[in-house]
Amino acid sequence: MTASRTTRRHPRTRTRTGRAAAVRALALAVCLAVTALTTGCRDDTAPAWDYPRLAATLNALSTALAQGCATPDPAHCADRLDRLDTLARRAFTEVLDHRLLDQACLDAESDVRRARTLRLAATTTARSPAPARSPDPSPQDPRRLALARAVAAEQAAYRRLLAALQKVRTTPPPGAATGPA
Repeated sequence: MTASRTTRRHPRTRTRTGRAAAVRALALAVCLAVTALTTGCRDDTAPAWDYPRLAATLNALSTALAQGCATPDPAHCADRLDRLDTLARRAFTEVLDHRLLDQACLDAESDVRRARTLRLAATTTARSPAPARSPDPSPQDPRRLALARAVAAEQAAYRRLLAALQKVRTTPPPGAATGPA
């Protein structure tokens, strides 16, 4: 028979490993507490008031507005403005769905409708056949100048609508918690 040899640890060794484990546990608890404090405590069941889908629609509208009239030709720009109407209607519908409507949005939407009506009338006039006395339309043709002014007015109306919708989107609803709990 062989004698089994049992190893006995020194009493201080057990204490050192116990202390190391306690320090590791404390470090882990501190890291978790710091992470919780930096991320903040949120009520994840509450709806987000920044409306990400509306933000995406407004970004698409802003990009389309910026890229739509890159050329100085008002007729080309008028064609691009027709495509903006779809995005503007989608954004306005989303605002209505979230019940975020205010007077500034209504005024801006009315401005867009008026400017669009004027631009469509100016487009029709500019595309009509030229009078017999001036067969070649020049850039100084009053009809083209009226179209250019109407296009600029509609662009400005879309910018005002975009600003009003963006303001409504970023303003928290009354009673919403805006900071971490």
